[in-house]
This record gives sequence, C-alpha cells and structure tokens, in this order.
Amino acid sequence: PTGGMDQSASLRAQAGHALLLDCLDGSVRQVPFDLAADGLALLVVDTRAEHALVDGQYAARRTTCEAAAARLGIGTLREIHGTDGLAAALATLAADGGAEADVAARRVRHVVTEIARVEEFVALLDARRVQEVGPLMDASHASLRDDYEVSCRELDLAVTTARSAGALGARMTGGGFGGSAIALVEADAVEGVAAAIAAAFDSAGLTAPTFLLAPPSAPAA
Repeated sequence: PTGGMDQSASLRAQAGHALLLDCLDGSVRQVPFDLAADGLALLVVDTRAEHALVDGQYAARRTTCEAAAARLGIGTLREIHGTDGLAAALATLAADGGAEADVAARRVRHVVTEIARVEEFVALLDARRVQEVGPLMDASHASLRDDYEVSCRELDLAVTTARSAGALGARMTGGGFGGSAIALVEADAVEGVAAAIAAAFDSAGLTAPTFLLAPPSAPAA
C-alpha cells in the first residue's frame, strides 16, 4: 500500500500554508503556516537510515487497523470519537485477549489520538498560534514510536536531540522505519540544532545525517 500525502503536497500545496488532506475523500484545505513571518523554520533531518518497507511491516499496520475496525463494527477508525469512544474501543479489543489484541489496541490508540492531534494542530494554525504546536509534534512522535512502532534508532536520536537543542517540537515523518524527521525551530537556531544532531549521530557511530529547510511552498512545477 501507499499513501497520497506526497503526491497531494507536490501538486496542491500553496506558499505559506500547510495542506490538510482528508484521505477518505481526497479533499484538501489550505491552512495558514507562514513560518518566515513568525521567525520559524522547518528543519528536515535526513537520517540516512534506509526505509525498510519491503519486509511487510508497513502493510501490516494497515491490515491490523482494518481488522480492528471490522472487529469494532465500523468502516474506519475515524468513526471512533472522543476519549470515551476510544476507551470503549480499546476495551472491546482487550476483551479478545492475547498479544494480537494488545498490538491492535496500540495501533488503534495511535490512529485515534493522531487524528485528534492533527485537528488541534490545525486549530492552532488557524488561530495563528504556531508557536504552540511543538508539544503536539512531540506527542505524535512518541505515539508513532510506542504505539504504532514505526520509528527507529536514528529517527529517535534526531528527534530527542533536536528537542534538547531547543527545537519547539520534532517528529519523524513519512512511512517510518528510516527516512527523515522534522523539527520546528526558531530561524536563528537552525544551525545550532543541526550541529547538535550531527554531533549526536557522530557520537553514536551512525552515518552523518543531511539537512535541508522546507519552507511551505507552491506546487512543484
């Protein structure tokens, strides 16, 4: 399986905006995200850890989520609403017992809480409160690491080091199991954060990461 995020961003993005993509119907909304105006930058950290999606783990996440939705009698996990709805869903899955039920519960918890984080993130951007989104990025990474289990050593090191070096928030991005992380940083702190991450990778004996800035931009020509 593959998602539609990269294609949509490449074709439908607008300068100074984030793209809110609804993967159920393909609709999009432009959300204000003028980082330069707020003195911020989005630092991309290419960990140089190669994606390992061909071993079936990427597809397995989707299969588990679809099976959990079927077990709960719903079409998609987006039909689970609020804290009470999530608690009820997790209780139903836990009643099945066993390791598979525990894994399914963690996958469901990630999906439902991630949807809530996206909604809160968008609300903050709409309110021009971009400085407050960092904790949501941190929580997203923790959920991807612990509940969805798609992070890796390099991504975790990039994220934790970025935060320690002063980033407002950081998380892995993409399909996981390697690839890149992103960090929201003050524009004048970019070099310092990047240097800290590079030093951490060197100390850990890992391949040196590469960096680039990703200003919200218009579609690819």
